[in-house]
Amino acid sequence: MRDVISLIREIAGRRKLICDLAKADFKKRFVGSYFGVVWMFVQPVVTVLIYFCIFQLGFKSVPPVPGIPYVLWLVPGIVPWFFYSEALNTVTACLQEYSYLVKKVVFQVEVLPVIKLLSSLMVHGFFVLIMIIMALCYGQRPMATWIQVIYYTFAASMLALGIGYFTCAVNVFFKDMTQIVGICLQFGMWMVPIMYQESMFADVPGVMTLLKLNPFYYIVAGYRDSILTGHWFFERPTMTLYFWAVTLVLFLFGLKVFKRLRPHFSDVL
Repeated sequence: MRDVISLIREIAGRRKLICDLAKADFKKRFVGSYFGVVWMFVQPVVTVLIYFCIFQLGFKSVPPVPGIPYVLWLVPGIVPWFFYSEALNTVTACLQEYSYLVKKVVFQVEVLPVIKLLSSLMVHGFFVLIMIIMALCYGQRPMATWIQVIYYTFAASMLALGIGYFTCAVNVFFKDMTQIVGICLQFGMWMVPIMYQESMFADVPGVMTLLKLNPFYYIVAGYRDSILTGHWFFERPTMTLYFWAVTLVLFLFGLKVFKRLRPHFSDVL
């Protein structure tokens, strides 16, 4: 836990620098692009449209929640996944991208994954806003649980950051880690009931339990609880305890590996 406390102190002490670097990283994505920030929305929106056409128009999927259109059910599941996958991908490659900072003795490289995470959060904020506007357009009444999206975003951030500390540290020495993470995320998207309802596997022994063992199941279910059904996170006490136990273990392990390999970063980069 000392590593975590040290990291929190480092983040608190350099919060202005971290915020400035995160803003610069966000702007840097669109430098030289004619359409600029528009590209931030194109791929996710196209992805949603593809899944909507396949599952709703093609397969005529029955809405998992009665009275809720399929696309309105889909969006609260896929929006946090966009954030999580982008955060993990960018965190994994952050040490190579900021190698000039890693080589500076006075710079605390532990904050680099946090900078990438904050940059991804800025993008995520736009999509959360779009998700809420879409819910209002479909006639959803505002609920107090909408504010709970902040909690589940924090939960997704901690999960991505914990795994990201491990992957970015290993990626310095094993460059294939970036590709491995990308493949795992493509596969992992189907291991979470984002496009489909888990109840379709109710007759298959063990599948529903396996799906719920994936910590990201908690995030997807939480976003839908917050936006669609109005349930609070403490109404899932077992899942909440399980998620934070797994996330804490992953975070401590990832940070430990990062700290152990950190002295060798500048030599390899």
